[in-house]
Amino acid sequence: MRTILENYGSILLLLLGIILGSIIGLWFPDLVTYIKPLGDIFLNLLFVSIIPLLFFAISSSVANIESENKLGKIIGIMATVFLTTLIIAAAMTILALYFFPVNSNIDPTSIVDNPLENDTSNWGDKMVNFLTVSEFSLLLNRQNILAFVIFSFLVGIASRKAGDSAAAFVAFVRSGNEVMKQLLIIIMTIAPVGLGAYFAFQVKTLGPQLFGFYAKPMALYYIFGTIFFFLFYTLYAYVAKGRQGPKLYWKNNIIPSLTALSTCSSLATMPPNLAAAKKIGIPGPVANVVIPLGNTLYKNGSAISSILKIYVAFSLLGWNFFAWDTLITALGITVLVTIVAGGIPNGGYIGEMLMISVYGLPAEAIPAVMIIGTLVDPLATILNATGDTVAAMLVTRFSKEKFDEPSEDIAQEV
Repeated sequence: MRTILENYGSILLLLLGIILGSIIGLWFPDLVTYIKPLGDIFLNLLFVSIIPLLFFAISSSVANIESENKLGKIIGIMATVFLTTLIIAAAMTILALYFFPVNSNIDPTSIVDNPLENDTSNWGDKMVNFLTVSEFSLLLNRQNILAFVIFSFLVGIASRKAGDSAAAFVAFVRSGNEVMKQLLIIIMTIAPVGLGAYFAFQVKTLGPQLFGFYAKPMALYYIFGTIFFFLFYTLYAYVAKGRQGPKLYWKNNIIPSLTALSTCSSLATMPPNLAAAKKIGIPGPVANVVIPLGNTLYKNGSAISSILKIYVAFSLLGWNFFAWDTLITALGITVLVTIVAGGIPNGGYIGEMLMISVYGLPAEAIPAVMIIGTLVDPLATILNATGDTVAAMLVTRFSKEKFDEPSEDIAQEV
């Protein structure tokens, strides 16, 4: 019981807040007016912390990754494998949503205009507005987060190129990253109250039909995510090592999967992943680069949930999710969120901020997608964590490195 509380305590508290908020929204609607400000405070704290959090997380990560890795060929192939398979996960989720829509009959009075549909600017102007701003001060506006992400990446690259003269700056952004992580942890301690307050507001506004609205996308995520887990990871293992690949992967993926499920932590799953990699026969130079970096940068479960979150937000607002510009933007947001947010506690919430920036979503849509992210976390963690090992198998295959003889003596190494 203590282990369950330690590993799932935050999720259980969030669920408790949601349940209490639902009860208030259904049976004590007059109280919603008094508790909704608590939800507004929570969101505002997230908003004001997101800019410095992104800057320190991105710039320090880029500077440190570039300084610590000399295996250019492996890094390049790893980046290609990560990007390609993440796009596959996102694209397959879009197809699943297209053929198995999970729309609910939300009250039409809740529908608001989609600013993208009213935007008559051409693609060139949209790209300029999405990727850049004309003044530095505009970077600090959360409506321009995408441009700020690019700026932070460039600062990280420039820090590395500056060499020893930038050592103090690199140390500064590294320590700043740790400080902002702790700040986000502090803010998230009030998430059960904030989300509960907003859920009470949503239940009061939309009525009991809101529960059906969440049930359908949740069911799709768990069904589709489970199919994706077994089907695509088997396919990737086969591509990496032929008929022997799936057998070796699944035989040695049991402990990492159970670790991910029991701890709900990708980080806690990294040691079992490294041990499983050796047993599979993945070369040490590949496993020791791909699995630690994949722990932060490569998350199939997050890619699937990111698409689902955007879909849920669009459904809630009555917008068309399947417009081409929306889908292409969703793929871009998914890749950015997966890469950027991996090393940040509760980093999935970065996606909500990017969605606001790019799509112009109203703040009221954020709690809905945050709740989805909370409820899918157990399966998402399994997909995120155990995908690192099969990615390392693919990198071994495409880098033309030779698989080692599978090691059976794994207990001591764990």
